[in-house]
Amino acid sequence: MFSKYKKSASAARRPAMPVPHMNDAAELAQPKPAVTMRRPMDGAAARAAPHDKERKRRERMGEIKQDLHRALLDNLNLAALERATEAELRAEISAIATEILEEKGIVLNREDRMTLNKELYDEVTGLGPLETLLQDDTVNDILVNGPRQVFVERDGKLELSDVTFKDERHLLRIIDKIVSAVGRRVDESNPYVDARLKDGSRFNAMVPPVAVDGSLVSIRKFKKDKLGIDDLVRFGALTEEMAAYLQAAVATRLNIIVSGGTGSGKTTTLNALSSFIDNAERILTIEDTAELQLQQIHVGRMESRPPNVEGKGEVSPRDCLKNALRMRPDRIIVGETRGEEVIDMLQAMNTGHDGSMTTIHANSARDGVSRLENMIAMAGIEMPIKAVRSQIASAVNLIVQASRLQDGSRRMTSITEITGMEGDVISMQEVFRYQRVGLTPENKIIGHFTATGVRSAYAERFRMWGYDLPASIYEPTKVG
Repeated sequence: MFSKYKKSASAARRPAMPVPHMNDAAELAQPKPAVTMRRPMDGAAARAAPHDKERKRRERMGEIKQDLHRALLDNLNLAALERATEAELRAEISAIATEILEEKGIVLNREDRMTLNKELYDEVTGLGPLETLLQDDTVNDILVNGPRQVFVERDGKLELSDVTFKDERHLLRIIDKIVSAVGRRVDESNPYVDARLKDGSRFNAMVPPVAVDGSLVSIRKFKKDKLGIDDLVRFGALTEEMAAYLQAAVATRLNIIVSGGTGSGKTTTLNALSSFIDNAERILTIEDTAELQLQQIHVGRMESRPPNVEGKGEVSPRDCLKNALRMRPDRIIVGETRGEEVIDMLQAMNTGHDGSMTTIHANSARDGVSRLENMIAMAGIEMPIKAVRSQIASAVNLIVQASRLQDGSRRMTSITEITGMEGDVISMQEVFRYQRVGLTPENKIIGHFTATGVRSAYAERFRMWGYDLPASIYEPTKVG
C-alpha cells in the first residue's frame, strides 16, 4: 500500500504508461547470447562493442526512468509532497517505484535500483539530469546544445559530459520547470529567457524554432564560497602589489570599470573589489540577474525585470538606476552596463557618487572607452564626440581588464588609469600589465605581472586618504 503521499484511488486510477518488460538485471548489462556462430570481430569493432552495450543499457534505463516518472506523477499527491521532508519523499518514491516495477515484471540489480531512485527524485523535485552537474563543485558552467550534448566547463576548459536528456520534450520540460518557478515563460512566441535558479545560478535558454538543432541552455553556476582578493592573489590572477593598489583605489572612492569578455571573471573581480568598501557606506546594486555577493551590512539589491506576456511590467536597469539615485546611495554598483543606462551611470559617477563600479564587455581598456561611446550613441543622445569623451574622462578613473587566456586561466591583464583629455582624445596610462612570454609543451601560458614604471596619477590622493603606497610597487619586474 502507498502512504499518505499517494493520490486517492480514484485519482490514481489512470491507464499507466507502458513500461518495457525486463526479465532480469542481466538484460540491462549484457546482450542476449547469440544463437548462430559469428565471425570474430576486428580490433575496432571489439573496442566499440562495450561502448554500444553501455549506450543501449543507458537508453534502456532512460526509457524505464521516463515511464516511471510519468507513473509517479499519476500516483504522487504533489500538494502533500510540499510538506514532506527529503527523507520521506525519497522513501515514498522508492516505495512507489518498487511497486510499479514489480507490477511490470522488471527486475533490477541493487546498483541500478539506487541510481534509478536518485534520478527519479531529481526528476520530481529538481532539474532532472542537470542535478548531478549542479551539485558538482568542480563545474563552473553547464552548456546544453540540444538533448544529446551537455558540455561543462572545469578549470576554464570545456568538456563533453556523459549527461543526456531522453529527447527534446524532456529538455523543454526541464526548461519550463525552471522559468515557471520565477514567473517567466518560454515558447515559440517568446523563444529566449533569462532566469535565476534557487541557488542563485544564472540561467539562459533559447528554444526552437530559433534554436535550430534543439534547445540551447547556458547555466553560470553560483559560487557558494565567494572569492576574495587574497584568493585571487593565491590563484595567480594578480599580484600582491596590484591588490594593494586596487585596495587604495576602491577605498579612496575612484570610479572603476571592470572590462572583459564572457567568462573572463568580471563579476568575480567586482565582488573582490567590493570587499574594500567600508562597512559604514550605503551601497545599492543593480543587476539583470542578482549575482553579486557583497559582505557589507548596508546593501540594497535591485534586479531588473523583463516585460510580461502582454508586453507590460518591464523594469529596465535604467529604471532601477534612476530610482537608486533617489535612495541616498554612497556607492552604486551596476552588475553590467550594456545599454542606455550608461548615461545615468556616468552622470551618477560625475555627481557625487564617487566609488561607483560596473562591468562592460570589451577586450582592452581602450576598447572599453570606445564601447562606452557606442552605448551613449545607441541611447539616442546627440552630443559632439568631444563632449561624450569629456563626460567619460571626468566620470571614470580606472579600468581593470580581466581576461580568460587560451589555457583556461583567468588573469587581471591590465590596470589602466584615465587621466583626462588631450585635445579630442581621452588620455590613459597603464600602471600594471600581464606580460606573456611563451607556452609550455602542455600549452600552459608562461608569463608574469609587471608594473609599467609609471607612477599612479592618483598617488597624492592615495596619500591624503592614508594609503601611502611605496614607490617600489610601480617599478617594472625584472625577469631572466
